[in-house]
Amino acid sequence: MTETPRGLLYALGAFGLWGLSPVYWRLLSHVPAHEILLHRVAWSALFLAFVTRGRWNELRRAAERPRTAATLAATTMLIGANWYLYIKAIEDLRVLDSSLGYYINPLVSVALGVVVLGERMRRLQALAAVLALAGVLWLVKAHGHLPWLSLALAGTFASYGLLRKTAHVDALVGLTLETFLLAVPSLGALLWLAARGHAPPDARTWLLLAGGAVVTAVPLLWFVEAARRLDLKTMGFLQFSSPTLQFLIAVFAFGEPLSRERLLSFAMIWAAVALYCADAALTRSRTKALK
Repeated sequence: MTETPRGLLYALGAFGLWGLSPVYWRLLSHVPAHEILLHRVAWSALFLAFVTRGRWNELRRAAERPRTAATLAATTMLIGANWYLYIKAIEDLRVLDSSLGYYINPLVSVALGVVVLGERMRRLQALAAVLALAGVLWLVKAHGHLPWLSLALAGTFASYGLLRKTAHVDALVGLTLETFLLAVPSLGALLWLAARGHAPPDARTWLLLAGGAVVTAVPLLWFVEAARRLDLKTMGFLQFSSPTLQFLIAVFAFGEPLSRERLLSFAMIWAAVALYCADAALTRSRTKALK
């Protein structure tokens, strides 16, 4: 198999697992979201320690660089908050809100690039941003409040991506260090809960919590492999398969209500996503033509 088809398989696997993950985490609906997060971090740290066992010197060198360490400390807090909000959304059967958040995430990333990095917004990107904003404001008009969960998911993940761009560290090494940083307080909290009788109730729950490490780390490893083989245009297009799967699961598997107002909001966001993808494709074509 050549590199590009292999990259497509890795990308589809990563985004597919991320899109289907609500089904897995819903199996743990009897466990509070904060306890799921603590176990997710602890088991992921163990899993990543095994995966990176031949790269300890690389991990140490990255941790010893003050700027990298400070950046990873900030990204650790952002990814921890994002993981918790995502698990909480599934626990509260608000997967539609999660889906909306990950649809608008790339557009939030573009906005952060303009505000923080001084990047110029292209015409189609600006139109996409206006449409996405219109979709959010329509929800505010329909429900009387901002979709805080969607915006928080998009904001934490977009900010995480922005900071990780400045860390100058390998994706796997960075994730491992972030997980190790989260693991210290997580293990302490788990021991504190265990001392007060809050351990998982049965073997099935233990297995599901431990399996959360695979659900967390494997898609990211596949994502890294895909990114090495595919161009950004292809990756940018495929990433929307994840919130699409979440949307379908929310409506058809979990039975979340899809009102006319919410559907119209999603339609605006989908139009914004289409413009975002069209801009990426056109930019890529122009770049190739200039070479």
